[in-house]
Amino acid sequence: MPSQNMLRKGNRRKSVMAEYRATRGVEPTPEVIVPVLDLDEDTEMEDGVRSFLADATAAGMRLDAYLAHAIPEISRARVQMLIDAGQVRLDGVAPKAKQKLRGGEAIEIEGEPQPAPLHATAEDIPLDILFEDKFLAVVNKPAGMMVHAGAGATDDARNRGTLVNALLFHLAKLSDVGGNLRPGIVHRLDKQTSGAIVIAKDDVTHRKLGEMFAERRVSKTYIALLHGSLAKDNVTVSLPVARDLVRRTRMTTRRPDGRNAISHFHVVERLATRYGAFTLVEVKIETGRTHQIRVHAQSLGHPVVGDSLYGAPRLIHPVLRTSEEESLELDRNFLHAAHLEFAHPQTGKALVVDAPLPEELQRFLELLKTEQPAVG
Repeated sequence: MPSQNMLRKGNRRKSVMAEYRATRGVEPTPEVIVPVLDLDEDTEMEDGVRSFLADATAAGMRLDAYLAHAIPEISRARVQMLIDAGQVRLDGVAPKAKQKLRGGEAIEIEGEPQPAPLHATAEDIPLDILFEDKFLAVVNKPAGMMVHAGAGATDDARNRGTLVNALLFHLAKLSDVGGNLRPGIVHRLDKQTSGAIVIAKDDVTHRKLGEMFAERRVSKTYIALLHGSLAKDNVTVSLPVARDLVRRTRMTTRRPDGRNAISHFHVVERLATRYGAFTLVEVKIETGRTHQIRVHAQSLGHPVVGDSLYGAPRLIHPVLRTSEEESLELDRNFLHAAHLEFAHPQTGKALVVDAPLPEELQRFLELLKTEQPAVG
């Protein structure tokens, strides 16, 4: 029986949107422009305590939201850390993070935030860094590597061998917006998906990148190999994506309360082989939902090769099978984040990064192309 405290169906998503955006490092756009504080010019420093007056534009804002906007050098997560630790005073009293401001209050901040030690540990795992400067990096993630450990991971095997473990070893600095388990992580790629992923080195860059992803100002292009032959050269799928309530590891397009998702499929090459028909496609996504391309490909009746979770066969048999040894198997999804294009969040310059197709996918493609179509 549904809880009496459960919101009506149409209001559930709306009620959690602000919290969801905050956890992804994306601050909701305020209705007013909050002046940014120059910590050296606009604050007074005495015995490790900075003091200043809340601007008039802070009226009606939560304390943590105001401080995160006024002092962009400190993320909202770290602002809340300072407040929870009693390092922030509002008119001389320890406040709650959610306390609403009137404007003009005396604010004191003592010391620096002291984050808990990272759960993830640095590991000397090779990284293919496609681009790097002092603000961000773009890394070519291999298939089979998780981006970060799950929220319940501790010190066991689930918390090792991830992209975060490698980043902690190779990069001197990572942003803290993502929390202890996801330092630097702005967006994700599935474990069995390879390709370009953006890493933020500081909190300001992280928040700007988060806003760019949320506002669809980052162009993302994937390469995928699908089973069968798409009917048209260009297909757009606009179907909501939500968690499958029966098989919780899957997503589905069949729930009307799912989140809006849009994928554009463009045919690059059609393959007729003795293992059947395949279609090599470029996929541009406007949204970044969990398993979006995979579940949208399934909705077309053309699952991604290797993606048994969404209907692709584990073994690919010849159309005219003569022996089991002739079957093919791809131990990963044929899905690769090949291209990223966006304006650099700090310099504004156009940044275009390409991740070459991995060798194992090139070999698989070449193997299919050398096999002649079945006759008869």
